[in-house]
Amino acid sequence: MLDKVAPSAMQTLTDLWAVGGGDPGALNDITLTGDDPALSSVFRVGTAAQATIGAASLAAVELWRSRTGRRQKVSLSMRDAAVSFRSELYTTVIGREPEDFFAAVSGYYQTRDDRWVQLHCQFPHLRDGVLKVLGCNNDRAEVEAAVAQWDGLALETRCREDRLCVALIRSPEEWKAHPQAQALAGLPVFELIKIGEAPPEPLPDDAERPLSGVRVLDLTKVIAGPVCGRTLASHGAEVIRIGAKHLPFLEALVMDTGFGKRSAFLDLREERERETLRGMVRDADVFVQGYRPGTITERGFSPTDVAALRPGIVYVTLSAYGHEGPWKTWRGFDSLTQCASGIVHEGMMAAGTGKPHPLPCQALDHGTGYLAAFGAMLALKKRAEEGGSWMVRVSLAQTGRWVDGLGRVDGMAVKNPDAADITDLLEQHDSPWGKVSHVKSPEILSETPPRWDLGPAPLGSHPAAWN
Repeated sequence: MLDKVAPSAMQTLTDLWAVGGGDPGALNDITLTGDDPALSSVFRVGTAAQATIGAASLAAVELWRSRTGRRQKVSLSMRDAAVSFRSELYTTVIGREPEDFFAAVSGYYQTRDDRWVQLHCQFPHLRDGVLKVLGCNNDRAEVEAAVAQWDGLALETRCREDRLCVALIRSPEEWKAHPQAQALAGLPVFELIKIGEAPPEPLPDDAERPLSGVRVLDLTKVIAGPVCGRTLASHGAEVIRIGAKHLPFLEALVMDTGFGKRSAFLDLREERERETLRGMVRDADVFVQGYRPGTITERGFSPTDVAALRPGIVYVTLSAYGHEGPWKTWRGFDSLTQCASGIVHEGMMAAGTGKPHPLPCQALDHGTGYLAAFGAMLALKKRAEEGGSWMVRVSLAQTGRWVDGLGRVDGMAVKNPDAADITDLLEQHDSPWGKVSHVKSPEILSETPPRWDLGPAPLGSHPAAWN
């Protein structure tokens, strides 16, 4: 059902800005153009993209004003913002066939009780675990037959016992009644919390860009967290992505989210490597982590641990389902969260196909990434003005709840743009893979236009050390 009155993108941005405690006067410095539907969906995906990217952009220019005393203007079109929410679909190596990063047995399957589930098998250990539960081989027809022997909720529950990534496609009504949805109902779309004392730490006023001189440790993977680091890099931050050789990855996503970053390996199972990271933390400004809840804490890098190492740190933490409720420790991805929370079911009803219908982009991932960057920059400004260590807390499920609350639009007939439709938004960077074509930053800043000085690089290409 379409909403007669839904918040405009500017009102949505205003609301986000208020959650973060931003100066209301700064909203006069941004201009948003365009309207939904921007992509093929009944959800206001364009509004979500424009508001979150706009919030991060506005935080960057406010940090710039704090450093230099100079204001600048921001402009952002909804079309360009929506394209950025699909960036991984457009990133290609010139002269090379695009990589299909969907595993053969990942996807939607019907169950014995005529429900749908999604199996997320993008990483080998997740795929092998699901196949073990199902008792079949890595063959789509075998998986389809095996899933058909299970009831949907029973399969989700059994796979979750082994920390696997399977989601039952719930209706919006089922989700609202679910204990996890109820646990999230009282939370804001993101949180900015003071977690320690430290003296004010103004950034130098001779900056060339809003985040010049800011050092960011990016301990994230897939899309949401890496988008946060990529966004901070676009405004001048020095970003190092920290991973490990033994952890799985998707090269296409490493490429898309790697702009502006260096990339190093540290195996945090080893004390010597943890000590290296501690040394880097002491010289960092922002620490971003997106591992399964509890994992990084077990390695000695909880918010309180990191704030003790580096008073004045901005600690950004991302999760799938939030920090409260029965699912708070579960692994998850954008597509699974869409399934569990009613988004895919509502898309299926709107499409009228009887088959699962997700959003036309990984909107929860991208939205969460931009919200994380927005929060990080607000926290840096707070650190400069009043001191303290700060935590920014976001989750895919909280972002999904926020997107759901933006209302609906008659957008199913809209054609999603392909690469030929967005040539004005593409640019190229050199990389070890070759010349990479990708979506540029969509926002226009009048004095410090966002850019990436580095092309993406394979994981582990650089030493674990600051310049």
